[in-house]
Amino acid sequence: MFPTRLLRHRRLLILAAHALLAVMAYAAAFVLRFDGKPPASAVSAFVNTLGVLVVLRLAAFVAFELHRGFYKHFGLVDLITLAKAVTAGSVAFVVALLALGWWGAVPRSVVVIEWMITLLLAGGERLAVRYTLEGRLSRLARRGARGKRVLVVGAGEAAERLLRQLSHDVDGRMNVVALLDDDPGKQHRSLHGVPVAGEVNCLDAVVRRQQIELVVIAISSASPEQMRRIVERCLQLKVEFKRLPSMREMLQGSAKAGVLADVQLEHLLVREPVAFDEERVSRDLGGSVVLITGGAGSVGSELARQIARAGPAKLVLVEQAESPLYFVDLELRKAHPDLEVVPVIGDIADQETVERIFAEHRPDHVYHAAAYKHVPLMECNIREAVHNNVWGTLCVAECAARWGARKFVLISTDKAVRPSSVMGATKRVAERIVLGWPSLRSSETEFHAVRFGNVLGSDGSVVPLFQRQLAAGEPLTVTHPDVRRYFMTISEAAQLVLHAAALSDAAGRITMLDMGEPIRILDLAENLVRLSGLEPYRDVQIVFTGLRPGEKLHEELRSAGECTVPTTVEKVSIVQTDEVDGAGVQQGVERLLASALRGEASASLSALRELVPECVPPLRGMGVATPTSTLPSRERATRAVARLATGR
Repeated sequence: MFPTRLLRHRRLLILAAHALLAVMAYAAAFVLRFDGKPPASAVSAFVNTLGVLVVLRLAAFVAFELHRGFYKHFGLVDLITLAKAVTAGSVAFVVALLALGWWGAVPRSVVVIEWMITLLLAGGERLAVRYTLEGRLSRLARRGARGKRVLVVGAGEAAERLLRQLSHDVDGRMNVVALLDDDPGKQHRSLHGVPVAGEVNCLDAVVRRQQIELVVIAISSASPEQMRRIVERCLQLKVEFKRLPSMREMLQGSAKAGVLADVQLEHLLVREPVAFDEERVSRDLGGSVVLITGGAGSVGSELARQIARAGPAKLVLVEQAESPLYFVDLELRKAHPDLEVVPVIGDIADQETVERIFAEHRPDHVYHAAAYKHVPLMECNIREAVHNNVWGTLCVAECAARWGARKFVLISTDKAVRPSSVMGATKRVAERIVLGWPSLRSSETEFHAVRFGNVLGSDGSVVPLFQRQLAAGEPLTVTHPDVRRYFMTISEAAQLVLHAAALSDAAGRITMLDMGEPIRILDLAENLVRLSGLEPYRDVQIVFTGLRPGEKLHEELRSAGECTVPTTVEKVSIVQTDEVDGAGVQQGVERLLASALRGEASASLSALRELVPECVPPLRGMGVATPTSTLPSRERATRAVARLATGR
């Protein structure tokens, strides 16, 4: 009961302690000044001025809120604040002595000595409390020294934060016994009592010598190559490994504070991520109405998350898939309660629906992420690929121009470069429409197209497939041992799109990210098995199934007739391509839509080859029939194309 009552009056007790410290410091200053024998005049001056000093000291301490701090977390910032408060109190005391005519009675040296002693006593008081509390925690932690023996890779700020946090862990579940760091200036030193045992290449020896049970990677700036090297060593040593989430991950909510995270496959991508310029994107999107087609897909939903942070006035998400849209809507409303989020169930290839959406919301920015993307499926469904990827793009782009959108951004793919598949060819046609269709080129809307490689972890991509196969205890299936693809994370892909839209010199152009070196799919499969704690070819088999229809062994970044020029954004370049033949694009698209409508696979493929002469033979497709009811009637389609062509 007594301690509880004391805690209720904690601030009053702290102020009383500060008053006592002021009295002690002032008395000590007089004693030191006069070598322990102050004269009667000095004693009189002390008594007459003590009350003034105590009041001013307490006023300064309250003004700087020193009575509100946590002693057990007292640090450098708190020490600086304390010094400011003590200095302010001393200055106020000098002013008071001058005003009251007592300046001659109090020696100047006493004021200086009192300032020093007050700072020493007040700072020492706080450090003593912190030392006492941390000493108790350390004793408790030492009782749990039988906890898991931990090696921390990195001896910088991230490691210091981890050690400081573990010092307050009374359970003692982890016992950090050594640190590793490549910085020569940190060798043969210690951090919070934990020695730096060598460089990172000493990991094998330290793990064996210290009987390490867990390796924690605490290098906030670790490159994918560094991460991959450390993980490979841990896998070979068969020691558990985790990583310390970055401060940014914790602030964004993608990681929990105080919880070690698993190393994911994207951390091993041998490429540096693009630097995200949030200020540029906020200037471009802040206060505007943004519409995203395919808003519940992998890229579309990540675009929505990042755009929501840029402060738009309204975010309209157009999507056919009801359940994914429902959950994205819930997520955005929870994360951004002040943002108006409008979920719309709709088909981008339904011109009347698209027209209604644009008329109601009048978007300033349009991000067109809706598309059919699976290469083998589109080989079997040529009409649907054309209907969605070509006709749908034309409908949305034309509405954007007609309703005065400021910018339109097409999400394209590296499969549109010298395409060998129906999917890639239809996306290349979509690029040609956006950049070359006559009525679009003559509008006030800025049209952009953005190409990027495979998105790691997106719906239907290779990594989720591998994960499902692992969970089911099945062999991992790889099409060919030498097949390679360009990869980026979903976050990077969305950032590239936003950067491209913010570039004024990218209007009417194709924008592409420097995606580094292509990654072998077989390496992804092997790394994923190892990250799961298993051994490839022993615990999990990897089988080769052969390239599927429309697939390439290696993807390309640009065709022979294209070249790239750098932009003001690092690692983002503009692909220069000729899209001036608007009439040819229009005529070719009309033939393509008509042949697709009739279900003529060979005629559709011929029209695709005419529109995309750089196609890599053979572009053959499989032409499985699609119900005609899903497509507009021939007469209606012809009228719609003519109306779009004339802009009416």
